[in-house]
Amino acid sequence: MECHKERNSKRCNCTYDPCSRKGICCDCLQYHLKSRQLPACCFPVDAEATFDRSFEHFARLVGAHKV
Repeated sequence: MECHKERNSKRCNCTYDPCSRKGICCDCLQYHLKSRQLPACCFPVDAEATFDRSFEHFARLVGAHKV
């Protein structure tokens, strides 16, 4: 499968600038899942900026109808 890094990078809302996985979604997802987290693209912009990408934070946002 061909990676669409350039296209993915344009849609990536990750605010962690030194991230080496930006635009490489398969690597990003694998990295975050190992830490019981979701990638930035699963979160609204204001929630992503907190850098709390935990499953629990995501569940709270779903419960509050923010996702």
